[in-house]
Amino acid sequence: MSCGEPHETDCSEVLDHLYELLDGEMPDGDCTKFEVHFEECSPCLEMYGLEQAVKKLVKRCCGSDDVPSDLRSKVMGRIDLIRAGHPVPDEDVTVGGPESPDRE
Repeated sequence: MSCGEPHETDCSEVLDHLYELLDGEMPDGDCTKFEVHFEECSPCLEMYGLEQAVKKLVKRCCGSDDVPSDLRSKVMGRIDLIRAGHPVPDEDVTVGGPESPDRE
């Protein structure tokens, strides 16, 4: 998505890193750069607002659900692989994997 207008920070860069901003995982300097972009670009600001609303809704509806520790470990392991630049296996990350008796 792009609004078609030139910006110091391209719309695609903003949207590629939107969840880092929403999750508070972005360095302050980048946050400022993105906030300036939102002041100039209403489509990106709208997308930010939409994703922020979805995140709040999911937290409100699902925030109290406990995540099984083995699922959390598998997901965190995949995140570590991705951050390290390693290929990620195509195996299922759900609890018990594909052979689990509770899966259909």
